[in-house]
Amino acid sequence: MWWLFLYVGLSTAGLLVLGALAVRVFAAVQALARQVAASTEALTAASDRLQRAARPLAERAGDISRP
Repeated sequence: MWWLFLYVGLSTAGLLVLGALAVRVFAAVQALARQVAASTEALTAASDRLQRAARPLAERAGDISRP
């Protein structure tokens, strides 16, 4: 009968360990999501700046190719 208590105790301990690891994974995923969002915003801002800087050059390129 003691082996039944041992199995129940070990399975409970295993579930507690899995639960703790799941909480750590969830926290890491949340941090990663925040970093991805910040990177996306930075890339969007850089893309907008690049488009604004390239617009005058693109307009002049059309003038240069015409005789």
